[in-house]
Amino acid sequence: MSESPTGDLAVTPAPGAADHVSLDFVNSALALPGGHFTDLLGTPAGANKWLTDHGLAPPDAGVREMCAAQLRSLREHLRALFAARAEGLPALPGALAAVNDALSRAPTAALLHWDERNGPYRAAPCPTNEILDRALAVLAADAADLLTGPDAERLTPCGSSPCNRYLLRHGRRHWCSTRCGDRARAARAYARRARPSAG
Repeated sequence: MSESPTGDLAVTPAPGAADHVSLDFVNSALALPGGHFTDLLGTPAGANKWLTDHGLAPPDAGVREMCAAQLRSLREHLRALFAARAEGLPALPGALAAVNDALSRAPTAALLHWDERNGPYRAAPCPTNEILDRALAVLAADAADLLTGPDAERLTPCGSSPCNRYLLRHGRRHWCSTRCGDRARAARAYARRARPSAG
């Protein structure tokens, strides 16, 4: 598959992504018609932009390749868990371990601090070196909530090949976008026309 630059692709979020950031995260690697592929986390700058756009890092977080690679790794583990849930298969132990590791990276409670002038206060620590751990924990927690919550029953892969995105199904809709729905309908119509008539 050839890599497509992200600049020429307007990616509309799949149904459910507004409620579950992990769904948008899993969908940040896109298979496109014509054998093209776009990875919104493919570069450190792309990963930083994705995190910033989703409120998980400041614009100047300075994401490096090691951080982008950690994000891509968690994304693949979450994709494996989404696929297992959608297909009713057992989860891969490595994927579960990776998500649980990400969940344990960030403290869930604000720590107690003491200011000499104003006294005690609570705040969550977030120095630059912890931004990625917090982002990974938020993404893993959201995915865990999705997989264990009522929306899990609606989690499905897009029904239009070659699309590899996931969505939360609404009624009979199995496509992540209008473009994929149009492509699937056109393929079905072509298959009907191409079928030899019995007679």
